[in-house]
Amino acid sequence: MFPQSAPDRPAEGEVVRLRTTGRRVRLAATTVVLALILAGTVWGTDDDFPFGPFKMYSTRADPDTPVVSTRVVGLTALGEEVRLSGGQVGLRRAEFEGQLPRIVEHPELLGLLADSYAERHPGAEELVEVQVVLRRFGLVDGQQTGTWSDDVLVSYDLEDGA
Repeated sequence: MFPQSAPDRPAEGEVVRLRTTGRRVRLAATTVVLALILAGTVWGTDDDFPFGPFKMYSTRADPDTPVVSTRVVGLTALGEEVRLSGGQVGLRRAEFEGQLPRIVEHPELLGLLADSYAERHPGAEELVEVQVVLRRFGLVDGQQTGTWSDDVLVSYDLEDGA
């Protein structure tokens, strides 16, 4: 015996046609989504994803433009650099870089990184300054040239700020 369809349902293989209202709703929804994608593509930013372009994947950098790497370092009284990223302070790089405009505006926030470092490393030498350093690596045809330069974007003197 073959299963029979319920009386109010069509048998398998029968075509069920949408009513006019259903077609209009689907067409309107499709039009809205396509309009959002088009507007996001033309005027959007990463914040508009998924309706805007995710620029990390949708653009290409010039192969002769230097690559910039952001570092956060603490300086000891002897001038030694201590890395303040990742597991050292409990903050991921992307989280930190997302806060850079705020940190540039309020450098005293770098003191929080020094406090976190001191809590996680109680026996470590005390820090006297925290810096955000932009390291630019030179490229030619997409290959590193071996040259680089460091620029301090923002710094905070822990002795003066405490």
